[in-house]
Amino acid sequence: MPLLEVNNIASGYGRTEVLHGVSMYVDQDEVVTIIGPNGAGKSTLFKTIMGYLIPNAGNILYSEEDVTTLEPNKKVEIGMAYVPQLENTFPSLTVQENLEMGGYSKDREAVRKRIESAYSTFPVLKEKRNKRVHTLSGGERQMLGMSRALMTEPDLLLLDEPSAGLAPKVADAVFNQINNLHKRGIGIIIIEQDAHKSLSISDRGYVLAMGQNYFDGSADKILSNEQIREAFLGG
Repeated sequence: MPLLEVNNIASGYGRTEVLHGVSMYVDQDEVVTIIGPNGAGKSTLFKTIMGYLIPNAGNILYSEEDVTTLEPNKKVEIGMAYVPQLENTFPSLTVQENLEMGGYSKDREAVRKRIESAYSTFPVLKEKRNKRVHTLSGGERQMLGMSRALMTEPDLLLLDEPSAGLAPKVADAVFNQINNLHKRGIGIIIIEQDAHKSLSISDRGYVLAMGQNYFDGSADKILSNEQIREAFLGG
């Protein structure tokens, strides 16, 4: 069975429905990319999956359990983690303090081990462990945001625009680390404007348009589809 299964979700903000019957799934050990134009509902989908929005219809299953109305903190406890595009760190705290905050639900020894693992994965963070986050570069903040989410040892990681605003070389480094996380057996869902780069490390992908499923298939199939390439991938 899929690690996460989203079935015919209708969701939005107040009376404004953004998602109209969206469905998707991700297996354990799989990377899935979601692409689509601005306003397609990609971030709304993530917020609904994580419990910040409660859907008007449909359901969400995690490890075969219905978690549709589960609160965000409860979803973190059962193995889900979310790195939003913005505000994914505490700028006034140090790198070390951010990681400690990420492991608030773990005991002291578990936190210590997870922090050392984070520093092993992202050595630049170890070098700057005592620096306040507002002094870090965009790429370093993104690495910290991912590391902070990983402090809870999730089975599923949701990444919203991990390369947004990053220089090409820095974005490459971030995607290399995402690929390393994939190899560790974490299920990953990525929303990404740089569809080529994200799909290149993905197993499958979904295309959303106007709050609905437009296309889905293997990453190679999406990249080679001429109609999708012209409409969503810049030709």
